[in-house]
Amino acid sequence: MNRPLHTRRAFGALSAASAAAVFAPAAVRAQTDATPLGRVTIAVGGQGVLYHLPLALADQLGFFRAEGLDVTVRDFAAGALAVQAVQEGAADVCAGAFEHTLRQQARGQAYRSLVVQGRAPQLALGVSQRSLPSFKELGDLEGRRIGVSSVGSSTHLAASLLLARVGLSSKDVSFVPVGSGTAALNALRAGQVHALCHADPIMTLLEQKADTRIAGDMRSLKAAQEIFGGNMPASCLYAPQAFIQKNAPQAQALANGIVHALKWLQTAGPADLVKAVPPGYLMGDRGLYLAAFSRVRETYSTNGLMADDGAATALRVLARVHPEMADFKVDLARTYTNEFVRKARQKFNV
Repeated sequence: MNRPLHTRRAFGALSAASAAAVFAPAAVRAQTDATPLGRVTIAVGGQGVLYHLPLALADQLGFFRAEGLDVTVRDFAAGALAVQAVQEGAADVCAGAFEHTLRQQARGQAYRSLVVQGRAPQLALGVSQRSLPSFKELGDLEGRRIGVSSVGSSTHLAASLLLARVGLSSKDVSFVPVGSGTAALNALRAGQVHALCHADPIMTLLEQKADTRIAGDMRSLKAAQEIFGGNMPASCLYAPQAFIQKNAPQAQALANGIVHALKWLQTAGPADLVKAVPPGYLMGDRGLYLAAFSRVRETYSTNGLMADDGAATALRVLARVHPEMADFKVDLARTYTNEFVRKARQKFNV
């Protein structure tokens, strides 16, 4: 297991925030009148992928700091590992796929989404043309190795769903955890796996280098609607219900920061974006990163709200891949709340 990377991205003092605003116009100045709310640790699986861009922006642009929060982001190789960090007390909140709240309820643990970042999974399944030069259709993956960030993560669920559509079950392939970032990319290129299900900009990079064929694409609203049959919530901030009850001001501040970032994304230009994200996120190719962003831009939530059919769609999809979920009566109303987002929308006129 890869050791988590510890990152701390927040403006320290007012002078530092002011300097950042001068050299990076997109940044906001820390509000001196914000009530200090203490530290909150967020666990995320693969912070550098576009799937988690709103979180990265809220962190980098000082939106959390402006709400009085001292946020620490702990980056893990996969979403399932980020959930584990929250369970073990190493983090307070998780940034990851909404369906994890459904899984946790089935295991007797109460988790609730605070704010939705993405309204489509932004994932794609690519097949190595070097490893499988004769590949024609998804059914050809029977008996092959498929890379996912980790077993139990959203990449695993998405790949399983795509395979189920052609009659293949998880027993017909081998799922291999390859992490995120360059580790996932290198696993496919080195032949450790025959196919890879992952997020952008990784999948766009592989696609543009012409060594990978996209066999299943969930990076647009239209494709997501077709595959999932409804509004499928993707990345969100979720936390144990106990944390939300004890720390309502912090939960509200987190929702405010993400809604602020989602609003910023609505009008941000390419130059604004590349200035806002850490250079490492660009993977050495600014043009490729922007191309990947353009592909998935429409899939970001415009307001942070859970769609009316979002939770039900996620449960239906999860039950297709994990039939045992159909036998468990999930209380969908307890897996998310729009309360904090509604207040955030009023604050930022979203």
